[in-house]
Amino acid sequence: MTIRNPGKLIQNEMTSSVFSRRNFMKAVGAGSFLAVMTEHDFAWSQTAIDGSGEDLSIPSLPSNAVLLNANESPLGPSRAARNAIAEIAAKGGRYDVDGEAAQLAQLFAKQNGLKPEYVSVYAGSSEPLHFAGLAFCSPAHGYVSADPTFEAGSCAARLVDAPVKMVRLRDDYSHDVKAMASADPKAGLVYVCNPNNPTGTVTSYEDIAWLLENKPKGSVILVDEAYIHLSDARSMIDKVVADKDVIVLRSFSKIYGMAGIRCGLAIARPDLLAKLAAYGINAMPITSSAAGRVSLLDENLVPRRKKFFADIRQNLFDWLKANQYGYVPSSTNCCMIDTKRPGQEIVQALQEKSIYIGRVWPAMPTYVRVSIGTQGEMDLFKTAFHQAMQAKPKSLV
Repeated sequence: MTIRNPGKLIQNEMTSSVFSRRNFMKAVGAGSFLAVMTEHDFAWSQTAIDGSGEDLSIPSLPSNAVLLNANESPLGPSRAARNAIAEIAAKGGRYDVDGEAAQLAQLFAKQNGLKPEYVSVYAGSSEPLHFAGLAFCSPAHGYVSADPTFEAGSCAARLVDAPVKMVRLRDDYSHDVKAMASADPKAGLVYVCNPNNPTGTVTSYEDIAWLLENKPKGSVILVDEAYIHLSDARSMIDKVVADKDVIVLRSFSKIYGMAGIRCGLAIARPDLLAKLAAYGINAMPITSSAAGRVSLLDENLVPRRKKFFADIRQNLFDWLKANQYGYVPSSTNCCMIDTKRPGQEIVQALQEKSIYIGRVWPAMPTYVRVSIGTQGEMDLFKTAFHQAMQAKPKSLV
């Protein structure tokens, strides 16, 4: 189940306002409820809360809304993926009679030198991320992540009362792997989002490999590669092939444009995947499995879309430089821009112009995250952002 409006309990991380923490714990203990938080939930969190901390419903979006808040792809699924969805829809009255999920796992395994049993298919990568937090963390075994980074795993860890250690990124915005390795000697799970969300920055293969070799004894390294195709980062899948204590996540939500269709993969040794599976795997929609499979077969899809985002991203960077706005150099479909004031002021100012940008992380309170849209959408953003930045900060009014 996904919570649409997380509400007033959002502090440094996301927690649902629909259910109390006590109800969360009772439900998790009973195995009857697991709140899987996706980028969608986090993206709308600050829109759903006013300055008083009171819950507000997510507004009805105007017809001219520009959505740059959830790192979604404006391109949507490829033509081949859309055709695959249409063709298989007639079989939607039955559960995966053709084994589409298994075909997707087998194809990915073949393309990456893996055995099929090393790949599990999920409705997006948020599910296995959440389940990993539950499976490997406990009051005795904590969760370690960068700060800032994607928050879903730490939310899951807190549900089982695991201590959470957040380690500031280095000055170059890469993960400080040495500090992460020593942050909690009894850590159960160490989370590395590479490239990182929200900064869009890459941590080197060598650094993550070092972390894998120097991690706390008994812990598992979870490498979230949701954004890897947008960058030149090297995957850690070869460490899965080598049977290391690592889980790699992949998502079809970003470069493949399938955020609303929900398809993702967990790649790891079968014994690690079994611990995730203990928390449940929903039956995959045959439409998403089919769309994912044909997307993998299109050899030109990733490089074509990678260039699409890179060109528009560079155009934005050139404009930011020309206007002397600071930003974090990103390799993905988002970037962080320094507003030199509480970032939420700019978020709200742009929302008034029907332009929705990403949230603000406590570790970088003057920065806002902006997803890369079409060139037309980014041009609208630039105009609105410049106007908002020219206004006097509220703290000076």
